[in-house]
Amino acid sequence: MPIYEYQCQSCGHEHEALQKLGSDPIVVCPACTKPELMKKISAAGFRLKGTGWYETDFKSGAKKNVAGEASTPSTPKAGSTKSD
Repeated sequence: MPIYEYQCQSCGHEHEALQKLGSDPIVVCPACTKPELMKKISAAGFRLKGTGWYETDFKSGAKKNVAGEASTPSTPKAGSTKSD
């Protein structure tokens, strides 16, 4: 569920609320109890930046490739063949 930010147009009180996407906006200010609460437009609480942000998630052991570590790609040895 997203967190929405509200600000009262009467007293200036700022309020955050955890609400479902389909929920009606809150209109009554919890500080002054006037129906002057307006939803603010704000940025998301997280940012996916950089390349390969998912590489370290949900991996364990030798599969983990943490940024800054030297990774050794698994390449077949010279002269080896794959048999089916």
